[in-house]
Amino acid sequence: MIEVSPTRMELLKLKRRTSVAKRGHKLLKDKQNELIRRLLDMIKTVKELRERVDREIAEASGRFAFARASMDPEEVEEAFLIPTKKISTEISVKRLMSVSIPSFKEQISGEMIPYSFATTSAELDVALSALEKAISSLMELAEKEKGLQLLADEIGKTRRRVNALEYVLIPELEETVKYISMKLSEMERGDLMRLMRIKEIVRAH
Repeated sequence: MIEVSPTRMELLKLKRRTSVAKRGHKLLKDKQNELIRRLLDMIKTVKELRERVDREIAEASGRFAFARASMDPEEVEEAFLIPTKKISTEISVKRLMSVSIPSFKEQISGEMIPYSFATTSAELDVALSALEKAISSLMELAEKEKGLQLLADEIGKTRRRVNALEYVLIPELEETVKYISMKLSEMERGDLMRLMRIKEIVRAH
């Protein structure tokens, strides 16, 4: 129970607190259920993205291995001496159910192919194109996985709040309200008994 004086004022305050706590519990429970629904949707999206990224990276690696097999090692090394493409990430934030989710946007400049076509295999061009495609998918996967992590963290926090209200605060408030109500009833009965005794004494005289 919460330690308070058993007065009508405290009883009214505790009843209001109990009502607010129950409304807050319902809102948090609804939020938790919606967060879980969003999380499950995101898990499905991330799973599909991972499978796509795995396929695209495997394809790029296979193409590159095939290109290296058809070229001299010196030619491969020379082809990549001077990179001509730069990729950076612009990060912004979007809100999802009061959770700040990062949004990644790739900033690309330059060309993916830094070499002359005269001394390289056509398979190397295909390998770089496949790698470029995989980078875009990888960026999208990173964004979704970070969002998934943050959403899971928020669900954990919300669940702890729901449990604290449901199993600690609300039972304590209800028990205290019950205790004060009983105390006030006892006090009223005691006052009534005293009044009746006073009336009997007055009548006797």
